[in-house]
Amino acid sequence: MVAQLQWGIRIVIGAFAVVVLTACSDAVGVDQYGRKVPVERIEDQWLVINYWAEWCAPCRTEIPQLNALDKELADQGVSVLGVNFDNVQGAELKKVSEALGITFTVLASDPAQRFKLPRSEALPVTYIIDKSGRMRERLLGEQTAEGIKAKLATLKAEG
Repeated sequence: MVAQLQWGIRIVIGAFAVVVLTACSDAVGVDQYGRKVPVERIEDQWLVINYWAEWCAPCRTEIPQLNALDKELADQGVSVLGVNFDNVQGAELKKVSEALGITFTVLASDPAQRFKLPRSEALPVTYIIDKSGRMRERLLGEQTAEGIKAKLATLKAEG
């Protein structure tokens, strides 16, 4: 009887794990508004992932450039994503993002592990990820939309 009960518990736990993992697989986390970010948003896309912090003056300066880049390249298979360096979460992430005027998607979960991104102690830092999910470029310091577009064009041409 005890063995049957243990077996039943294992089945329930296993089923629960499958449901949880399946539910997680169609989202890469949530954005600054608590909305799920679907995997399709980052798969088969070039990604510009920018790490920023509220206290970082160059980060604040480049945010309008990243906003413009996100709008301009949205229909060209490029997504701009932000990550708060200080790991601010929930309502605070929304508040800080709005205060800085960020209109591109800010991920609440750091995607560094998914894309094998090296940790940077300097900000801002921007990573360019290709369609296959491989990091192709690490850009330290303040970036411009034109500079990132030129880098994307070079990387795309290289294949």
